[in-house]
Amino acid sequence: MVIVTRIRREVLTLPAAELGPDNPLPPLHPLDEVHRIDDRDRAGMPRDMVRQLGHEPLTSLLPVRVRDGYGRTRTPRTLDALVIENDRLRATVLPGLGGRVASLLHLPTGRELLYRNPVFQPADFALNGAWYSGGIEWNIGATGHTTLSCAPLHAARIPAPDGGEMLRLWEWERLRDLPFQVDLWLPDGSDFLYAGVRIRNPHERPVPTYWWSNTAVPEDVRVLAPADEAWQFGYERRLRRIPVPSHDGIDRTRPLDSPYAADYFYDVPDARRRWIAALGADGHGLVQTSTDTLRGRKLFVWGHRPGGRRWQQWLTEPGTGGYCEIQAGLARTQLEHVRLEARSEVSWLEAYGPLDAPSTGEWPQAVRGAEDRLETALPRARVEQAYADWLPYADTEPVTILAAGSGWGALEVLHSDGKLPGTPFPESTLGEAQTPWRELLRTGSLPEPSRVRPPGESLVAPHWRDMLETAPATPHTEYHLGIAQWHAGDRAQAVRSWERALRRAPARWPLLRCLAVADRTSGHHERAAERYLDAFDDLCRALGRLPHGPEDAADAPAPDLGDGDGHGGGGFGGDGYGGDGAAWTAVQAALGRETLRALLRVRRTADARAVRDRLPPAVRERGRFRLFEAELLLAEGRPEAARAVLEEDVEVADLREGEETIGRLWSRLTDEPLPARLDFRMRPDQP
Repeated sequence: MVIVTRIRREVLTLPAAELGPDNPLPPLHPLDEVHRIDDRDRAGMPRDMVRQLGHEPLTSLLPVRVRDGYGRTRTPRTLDALVIENDRLRATVLPGLGGRVASLLHLPTGRELLYRNPVFQPADFALNGAWYSGGIEWNIGATGHTTLSCAPLHAARIPAPDGGEMLRLWEWERLRDLPFQVDLWLPDGSDFLYAGVRIRNPHERPVPTYWWSNTAVPEDVRVLAPADEAWQFGYERRLRRIPVPSHDGIDRTRPLDSPYAADYFYDVPDARRRWIAALGADGHGLVQTSTDTLRGRKLFVWGHRPGGRRWQQWLTEPGTGGYCEIQAGLARTQLEHVRLEARSEVSWLEAYGPLDAPSTGEWPQAVRGAEDRLETALPRARVEQAYADWLPYADTEPVTILAAGSGWGALEVLHSDGKLPGTPFPESTLGEAQTPWRELLRTGSLPEPSRVRPPGESLVAPHWRDMLETAPATPHTEYHLGIAQWHAGDRAQAVRSWERALRRAPARWPLLRCLAVADRTSGHHERAAERYLDAFDDLCRALGRLPHGPEDAADAPAPDLGDGDGHGGGGFGGDGYGGDGAAWTAVQAALGRETLRALLRVRRTADARAVRDRLPPAVRERGRFRLFEAELLLAEGRPEAARAVLEEDVEVADLREGEETIGRLWSRLTDEPLPARLDFRMRPDQP
């Protein structure tokens, strides 16, 4: 048999917004996560579900940084892609953007099986901010869209079980410190894309694990799954069991019939085959199936109310049709985390391909008809055999490296001196962000920066915290130690570390900001506002001392950060920002945003106005800061001027999923209906 499956490089050109720099401030604030439920909803749930709902939910984004530097101006840009193709399917993968399968084209019919977004437009839906819609995404870490949504993954060519080629994607997931891989291949003549997935726990302790594969498909479909009940979760934060397909007189399996955005987690019986399909009125569509380890199936809908439609428009360009998502995960729902034992792994196989089956008619008949067609097209036994055939190849070392991810996995492998067959994290991937931590590992001391720059990224895992505790106690080290202690829940010790550093560090603003967050978290809002203001003042003074403004900071010598007694101190740096103008603008925007919020909370309107006026003009014109301007004008007693700001073409690029700031502000200004372009409401109005 001649193997025709091949992997090749391709360059896509499409309208795309820039990602911009990451937020340089460590995410110390409690996680703002919409996926929380009322404890009353736990009554009557299966015991394993209740246990997994409470199993170590994520409370912090550390050590990951927030990605909020993107805008909404799209210009033609090129994206590197890897294409896997046989004579039946063509899969286009974006290794630089989370390994997303952006397109799955059925060649005999010319049908695109996925919702393919014609633009790249980040929005604030990932756990750490930037995320984009469309295609098949691989979500690992914790409830929500992965922090790797807009990050590069490692990619390589690997021999496939049938003798062809396989595309391996892998990375080190930093929220839970777990390496994972996704192996994609197309057997010769197959109508199905196979995905072999493995998550490994290399640690000597159990780790909570999360995985959901999310597939965007056109929303004018009916979604079928082998279940008669589902767990419904909406942005009202209630989880309830409902019948399938209809509830409250609405067919919930038809995305356009639901009024509001909601998740429907199908309660698939243990003995049933795991699958979910999205079929159009003509019976054509996509089916996803897997081995039984991937037990959960879900439908996400935006709903037909104005807020859901506005979000659909927000994520793409005018004239593009809407989408829904069919998903598959390790647990019944996405609110659960599964325990992965020490030194163990979990793996499974998924398959994606076309399905032709009637979608209309009574639910039992429609489901049975689709399941029979699936069994004919791809028997359950064949999926199990494909998984068994793939497992021996999971450890196969890469043949040709096609793309590089981050250097964080290499740093962790250096620390553990371990081996992860099949997913190499070579030292060659270590970059500027990892350099100071590699030095700490090698010498026991965190090196001082050689240039003026914002603080570098912090590491917070127990082994890094232990090294920081025994390193020389410079202000630089105490800053990072405090962040690690904060992440571990030792808030009092974190504050003490930052206070010790503050006494000796002329670069005071990073420490003052950390202490302000601590005050805010403990409910001391007046003191938090004062510290935020001190931090912002110190940053402005520091920028004023740079040779010719922040754009020349890269060439400036590091300031003397001595302890005031003639002893050398520690600076802040080593993060790869380099000290260019964009980096310092990102600092001003991030700190300015938090400072404005803190000052407005305690009604220090004049101070808030002064902070706003000191921000760079380009920052003041961003949508988020135009929204602050409207709040500030209202606080100053100028509601007409505040409304005028909202009536301009304001676009808050980093508007968070479920955020209701705009609607609440509008209701304080007028009793008139919220304009459609400002309506991002994802739930019914609350009494």
